[in-house]
Amino acid sequence: MPTFTVTRRVAFSDTDMAGIVHFANFYRYLEEAEHAFFRQLGMRIIETQPDGRVIGWPRVRCSCSFTSPAYYEDLLDIHLSLTRIGVRSLTYGIRFQRGDTLIAQGDLKTVCCLCRPNHLESMDIPPEYLAKLEPWAADDA
Repeated sequence: MPTFTVTRRVAFSDTDMAGIVHFANFYRYLEEAEHAFFRQLGMRIIETQPDGRVIGWPRVRCSCSFTSPAYYEDLLDIHLSLTRIGVRSLTYGIRFQRGDTLIAQGDLKTVCCLCRPNHLESMDIPPEYLAKLEPWAADDA
């Protein structure tokens, strides 16, 4: 399965009083990796289309299990895999590693939506998005 990887250095402000990365920051790291993945494909998480419509990808589910602590100045490799492409949604698997040490892993599900002021409406993933995403999908996605 193709994997997109970014590396992030843990900032001091990401840690708690024990010097360990606060769990909530892993969700932020995950989102940063997703944005980098979209940018690498020439897309954005929220994007105005030529016809004026705005397409975005709000989160509908996210989970993370923690195996080992991460600390200030650690270099974390964030591995993002596209595990499922649905008609209207994407599901990612995510692994956080420091070298060979698994720090955390989880998943994220997003839904393709038409974004209007104060209203989101799910929509089928447009063909031009699918063309860029499908090469990154798991073989059984």
